Amino acid sequence: MINIGVIDYGVGNLRSIANALKYVGATPVVSDSADTLMRCERIIFPGVGAFAFGKAALLAKGLHKVVFSAIADEKPLLAICAGMQLLFEHSSEFGNHEGLGVIPGQIDKFDVRAAGVQSARLPNVNWLPLTKSHHVDGLAGELLADVTDDSRFYFVHSYHAQSRGPHTVATSNFAGQTFAAAVGKGSLFATQFHPEKSGPDGLIMLEKFVG
Repeated sequence: MINIGVIDYGVGNLRSIANALKYVGATPVVSDSADTLMRCERIIFPGVGAFAFGKAALLAKGLHKVVFSAIADEKPLLAICAGMQLLFEHSSEFGNHEGLGVIPGQIDKFDVRAAGVQSARLPNVNWLPLTKSHHVDGLAGELLADVTDDSRFYFVHSYHAQSRGPHTVATSNFAGQTFAAAVGKGSLFATQFHPEKSGPDGLIMLEKFVG
């Protein structure tokens, strides 16, 4: 079975990811060792919680090197939720914080005060459809290939990336605001939603990532 490195920087419960990987026939290697992870064939960069805390935890363990190494080596890399957000240049969550700068753009909070959505509450906890961008290629094209209008994915977040980013490969909508549900760049694919918690649609995506 293929070894999938799961970056453990102390942010989030990794059990659901490990279980989902086992279900689709992969061997999860959950580790906080950069050397161990970089020996894996593919990498998952997960995360939940505050942007600044996640960035600090990642750097403290030197695990940002795994992300940059995977991108440089064109090794398949799947970033999930806070992992996706940390790839961006900046976030306004509890201040102004720099991200890893892999994807251009900023992470901002949903505006639930917008006209007509006064009843919206944060976080956005929803099963939502995706609208795929045109001409998606690379790893993103492979993993999004089987997504249909009926597919639904599990989101839980209060901050989001703008939908107009150059690497946006799929969007969704919350409180009347369209946001980037996924971004892609070569061998990198990153999702705001949790594929490991998205039932059959998410498992199909993970199975394609495992290859």
